[in-house]
Amino acid sequence: MPIRLRFSLHGHRHNRIFHLVAVDQSARRDAKPTELLGIYHRYPTTEAPQKTIEWSVERIRYWLSVGAIPTRAVSKLLEAGNILKPNSSYHSIATNAARSTPKSEHGISQTDKRVEVPAPSASS
Repeated sequence: MPIRLRFSLHGHRHNRIFHLVAVDQSARRDAKPTELLGIYHRYPTTEAPQKTIEWSVERIRYWLSVGAIPTRAVSKLLEAGNILKPNSSYHSIATNAARSTPKSEHGISQTDKRVEVPAPSASS
């Protein structure tokens, strides 16, 4: 059961709140998490004029120590909060996992080229 650290989306349409959760890798985005690790308020409000995040640093470090892999967005936020060092191994795992598969494995040949077809001329 591989665990990922990722965001779960909550809140109203134009006032989203992101929960930082530890969840099974194969579970859907808003599935019940294994553990809630933090809450990220992305939009400023009248009470808090800047972005705020509340998180449990000890629990995040625990999940990283047992092999949980953060997503790209989470790793950027953890680097900004000085929980992860910049250019850490977690950052490269999260960013390279999505980009490491060549296009030929997705069914698209790298030699495919777009061919433009001229528009038919109107004959009178």
